[in-house]
Amino acid sequence: MISRMMANARRILLLSSSTVHGSGYLEYAAGHIKEFLQKSKVKTILFVPYALKDHNEYLNKVQGPLKQLGYAVEGIHEATNAIDAIKKAEAIYIGGGNTFLLLKTLYDLNLIEPIKERVLKDGIPYIGSSAGSNVATASINTTNDMPIVWPPTLTALALVPFNINPHYIDFDPDSKHKGETREERISQYHEIPGSPPVLGLREGAILQVEGDVAKILGTYGAKLFTVENQPQEFRVGEEVSFLLK
Repeated sequence: MISRMMANARRILLLSSSTVHGSGYLEYAAGHIKEFLQKSKVKTILFVPYALKDHNEYLNKVQGPLKQLGYAVEGIHEATNAIDAIKKAEAIYIGGGNTFLLLKTLYDLNLIEPIKERVLKDGIPYIGSSAGSNVATASINTTNDMPIVWPPTLTALALVPFNINPHYIDFDPDSKHKGETREERISQYHEIPGSPPVLGLREGAILQVEGDVAKILGTYGAKLFTVENQPQEFRVGEEVSFLLK
């Protein structure tokens, strides 16, 4: 459970994806990322590449765009001790890939609690994209990924008390595809008693959390699913702070 003191400290930026059609890696979110990190006077970002197999290649991909924004990027996999790297980090960025692989690795390396303490207690900025956004929430139950490995639990970092569905896609009435829609799958999840709200982040959507204030940023809005109510639309610039209570 997140205490009020911890809630006031947290600074979180959750991207639906790292790339949108027609732009480069993190390009659509660059302005939001820079503004977000400037508030904490960040100079170096600790990157967590565990959602993909080739950590060095992933780090190289991330370093270029963030260097253009004025930030040095260090890979946690290069550190002698991953927990110490978390304790010393000015900011944490967890990239996308496979959410199950990411969460399992975080548990295997005993990084869940250190990350939670730095973000919720110390207030260092946390940025996630796709899988990195999934693990910031209550659980990874609403990821789109295949369970290629199995973490000890689906409970995630719980930096926020709800779930996210990244890359959310609306039903296309002109499509000939007759499989389940994303909305139907989330509805099935909500058949489980006690399941939390799910915020569907469309491509280009960003959720920013500053203490107990949450707002939709980016280029596209979000769709909220709860057990009690019909799905609700939220446009860019609108608050969803009630989800934090």
